[in-house]
Amino acid sequence: MKKKKWDKVLFIAVLFLVLFGLVMIYSSSSIWAEYKFNDAFRYVKSQLLFIVIGIILMISVAKIDYTWYYKKTNVILGVCLLLLVLVLIPGIGSVRNGSRSWFGIGSFGVQPSEFAKLSLIIFTAKYLSKSNKFLKNWRVGVLPILGVLFLIFGLIMLQPDFGTGMIIVLSILAMLYIAGVNMKFFFVLGALGVIGIVVLIAIAPYRMDRITSFINPWSDPLGTGFQIIQSLYAIGPGGLLGMGFLNSRQKHFYLPEPQTDFIFSIISEEFGVLGVLIVSAFFLIVLWRGIRTALNTKDAFAKYLAFGMTFQILIQTVMNLMVVIGLIPVTGVTLPFLSYGGSSLLVSLISVGIILNISKDS
Repeated sequence: MKKKKWDKVLFIAVLFLVLFGLVMIYSSSSIWAEYKFNDAFRYVKSQLLFIVIGIILMISVAKIDYTWYYKKTNVILGVCLLLLVLVLIPGIGSVRNGSRSWFGIGSFGVQPSEFAKLSLIIFTAKYLSKSNKFLKNWRVGVLPILGVLFLIFGLIMLQPDFGTGMIIVLSILAMLYIAGVNMKFFFVLGALGVIGIVVLIAIAPYRMDRITSFINPWSDPLGTGFQIIQSLYAIGPGGLLGMGFLNSRQKHFYLPEPQTDFIFSIISEEFGVLGVLIVSAFFLIVLWRGIRTALNTKDAFAKYLAFGMTFQILIQTVMNLMVVIGLIPVTGVTLPFLSYGGSSLLVSLISVGIILNISKDS
């Protein structure tokens, strides 16, 4: 019997993005790291550790039969719910950038909300594979999954972490759309979503500041509009071929911590349109191979699982790029595989590992 192999094209594309991300983390963070820590490689060394762990996890997960998640769905979801509750308790969860969304482990931090994305996608994939016949009646088929979704969303918003919460919501809605839920449901939910966003803005005025700075960042160029203005200043001069590797100007204390949410701005500045197109092409390869895997598998659970994992990477990527070029307000969402950040990288690589395992049977 011929040994089944995983999708090498997807594996190579992800490996390229991760390694290129490490190079760009050095380029974007070396000035700041030298000034703050007297070590230009401070962020690179931290990210390299997570890359090694992440690749080991990705390869290990790719060897675990996806049916294991079907059997352990409730346990996985229960553990993630417990972690989301624990992180809100002072003394257990730590506050960073105004959000109590981290477990501090030495100089490192772990975000349980990142792992909640995976658990909810696994739970939804199992639910849809068992309950597809009920989805035409959304009151019977959809409301139960929405209850779990908004429980997790509510816990994440208590941190608060609006960006991760929106990625989770949009990923699950995309899975419901693929499952064939009646379109009227999405129109109703869209109207309720607008009301919900208004309420969230009302109870946290800083979100209104972000929207105001998004509409006209130059109304407060040294305050709420500072990040997006500096991002656009980085993207603008890039031209066709960019200013050259290590030659970014905005990383010299203009764009705050450019190795995280705004790393794509530095890529655009140093490598220009050509660099942007190359990076975008590799993300499209990841999207193509993920959807291809989902379409080619015959198992319903595997199909929804592959779609869900692919959607959450795609949605996070699109949200980050839209922030960087000023199409939506700043959300604090990292760019998968490229941005500095351990939890996001680990979850993205684990997601790819699950897709790779499913690809063996595609």
